[in-house]
Amino acid sequence: MKTNVGVIDEIRQCESTARFVILTTYDADNEIYRAIKAGAKGYLLKDVRREEMLECIRKVNRGETCIPSALVQKLAASVSGEALTARELEVLTLLVRGKSNKEMASVLFISEATVKGHLRNIFKLNVLSRTEAITTALRRGLVQL
Repeated sequence: MKTNVGVIDEIRQCESTARFVILTTYDADNEIYRAIKAGAKGYLLKDVRREEMLECIRKVNRGETCIPSALVQKLAASVSGEALTARELEVLTLLVRGKSNKEMASVLFISEATVKGHLRNIFKLNVLSRTEAITTALRRGLVQL
């Protein structure tokens, strides 16, 4: 099954001037970002009203961008957050895989105190717990299972 991005890329190879509106159920910030980066000029959720969809199509046809403000805010919140370092992403990946601090330290050849420091930094994602960090990481596509 091809992703929105894959389909956009394939169509762009044949028709470089094509314009794209994504109609989807996915409102995850990483999905929005990937679609826009690939060239989508419109991004709508499937529960959009018919009139809004038609107006979006018209705007994109005129060369404008059409992304609902709620989705723009969601995307802006995710990209404006501080980026994680490579080591923090490694710790986050191990956290998602259910590793304890001790296990993470062993795998990464660092101390448990250093793991705890990285976990504190991971909370830059505006999360309050390990569980919320895992959920946010998966939702944003920061780590893969």
